[in-house]
This record gives sequence, C-alpha cells and structure tokens, in this order.
Amino acid sequence: MNSHFSENPSMDSSHFVVLADFIPQIVQEIRYHSSFNFIGDRIDGYEEPCALLTREAARALQSVSNEMIVHGYRLKIFDAYRPMRAVKHFMLWALEDQDIRMKPYFYPDVQKQELFDRGYIARRSSHSRGSTVDLTLLDMQTGKEVDMGSPFDLFSEKSHPEYRGITDEQYQNRMMLQNVMVRNGFMPLDCEWWHFTLKNEPYPETYFDFPVTSRL
Repeated sequence: MNSHFSENPSMDSSHFVVLADFIPQIVQEIRYHSSFNFIGDRIDGYEEPCALLTREAARALQSVSNEMIVHGYRLKIFDAYRPMRAVKHFMLWALEDQDIRMKPYFYPDVQKQELFDRGYIARRSSHSRGSTVDLTLLDMQTGKEVDMGSPFDLFSEKSHPEYRGITDEQYQNRMMLQNVMVRNGFMPLDCEWWHFTLKNEPYPETYFDFPVTSRL
C-alpha cells in the first residue's frame, strides 16, 4: 500500500503513546530535536524532544526496560517515531552537495551521496511506521552510556552490530543490548547496532506524519 507513503500519510496518532509516560525509567536524548545530528539542524516535525511509539512497541520496550533495570541499566532513547516530513528533510539535505558541516562527526569515511545506497538513511524509514526505536544502555552506577564501540548515528562499518574491529567488551555490550531486544520481540538492523523494529509491528504498511509532540 505505497499510497500511504507517497500520497496519503496518516495523521492519526491515537494508537501512539508518549514513551516517558509509559516507561518513566527511560532517559531521552532526542537528537533530531537538537542540532547535534548528521545534518546539523533541528529536523522537521520534531516539535518537542520526546519519544513516541505505538502502544505495542512501547509495551515490548517496557519489558526490555524491566529486564535491564534488574541488571543495573536504563534505556537511553535517541529516536523513536519519526514523521515522514523528517525523512523528507533528510532526502532534501542529501541533494545539497555543499552542506557537509557534520561530516567529521557522523560520516567521516563515507561520501554524503553514498548514505542512501549504503542503507544508513532510508527513503522510507521504518521509524515512520511507529514501532522502531534507536537506543543504547545507560549504566546506573556510573551514569554514563555503555561503551558500544561507536557513537549513535556514526555512518560507518564500525557501527554494524557484527563488526569485530572493536574490543571484546564493546562487542559483548552490543550483543547484550541486541539479545534483550530480540528476546522481547524486536528485530535488529545489520548496519546500526542501536536500531530495532518490533517484529510484529501493528502498522507494517502505514507511514505516519503527525509531529513529534507530547500532545497526542
């Protein structure tokens, strides 16, 4: 049903929840509401720095959070639901050859024009279906992010979950996150250790475009 994407994106947010209300223990650093992202500007559609997910994805993530808290970790969310207008912002930016100001931080080894072909940016993002989340773990003892061997949104082979050019501890940290996510119904992405989509997502063919705001 491609018409959902190209002609008639859904503006119905009734089946979504504000993730912090659903899982109060999470930490949020919504990068696309800030200017610290691969574009360098706040992204269209991010009206508030909050994470939204479908109720089904939030429920599964709640189980992940409960499990990790027992082991001394909290979930840190970088992105969740992403409106289609944000994806359009990405695509328009990709066509602008001159704007590479964030290249040293986010894609130092890749040409900007290659980001789509290599799968780092999607023309149709699973995030817009509302059941995909980008996250890491926060160590409750140190208050710091767990070392995953590469930062969020580093578009590089180093960010592939199976990349072994990192320390054993960093690799084990990635697998700890991946294993708990998979065990609770999420699927990983082969080029981003932080990216997971609910396997039985409720809206697999619907792309939403309502803004990211706590006023659902």
